[in-house]
Amino acid sequence: MTGSKITVREGKLVVPEDPIIPFIEGDGVGPDIWRAAQPVWDRAVERAYGGRRFIVWKEILAGEKAYKKTGRWLPEETLQAIREHIVAIKGPLTTPVGGGYRSLNVAMRQALDLYACIRPIRYIDGVPSPIEEPRRVDFVIFRENTEDVYAGIEWPSGSEEAKGVREFLRERFGVHLSEDSGIGLKPISEFRTKRLVRKAINYALEQGRRSVTLVHKGNIMKYTEGAFRDWGYEVAKEFGERVVTESELKGEPPDGVLVVKDRIADSMFQQVLLRPEEYDVIATPN
Repeated sequence: MTGSKITVREGKLVVPEDPIIPFIEGDGVGPDIWRAAQPVWDRAVERAYGGRRFIVWKEILAGEKAYKKTGRWLPEETLQAIREHIVAIKGPLTTPVGGGYRSLNVAMRQALDLYACIRPIRYIDGVPSPIEEPRRVDFVIFRENTEDVYAGIEWPSGSEEAKGVREFLRERFGVHLSEDSGIGLKPISEFRTKRLVRKAINYALEQGRRSVTLVHKGNIMKYTEGAFRDWGYEVAKEFGERVVTESELKGEPPDGVLVVKDRIADSMFQQVLLRPEEYDVIATPN
């Protein structure tokens, strides 16, 4: 079976009857997961479409399997295949902690600009839960995936790079860091923040959701996560009467109007346990 490529027309996916979907088997338990997952996918598609549609799987390489076969952990051919076919699935990939090569997950996110990690969270009947009323939980989280501490800009303790950064901070800004410090940067930009929040708001409006909550630590990190909050509210203004901020709201919002609000991360962890029905779509930095 040769299959057909998924395409995009006017910003929407066009999925043929026989889409080609590249897959990365992954490392460690990856092959075991894939052997179990693939037949489930195939059976689900068969059941959903009465046998009219099917997936043509195309293996691409990354991680240990790629290194053994090509001498590269993340071949350019793999990235090009994902760009070409638009949709792909991957298993877990080896990333040594504290050393070795760069995180393959971070490398893929940045190379493909996979800026939004979108996670639906809801209760599945019959699954044990530590929460008293898990059926009240129904969130969709939009997490920025390419900057903040996930930008991967860091240097280990004792390295020349860390030493150079320490010297620059000391000489230019009078900031003194311990000489045994590892150093990482936390960039949060207006462009990437607004792109993420705009996607979250558009999704919420299209899906008939009630609110978007900006979750941040702006009370402590005012110029990064505080800026995330402020830029998020600027995006809300782009949507005119379709969006209202919590501070502007008087009583219940009109039907079809989305509420944008913000919460400090510490408080949000408590809120989603005690009052989950008050939260819907969540947008957050890393």
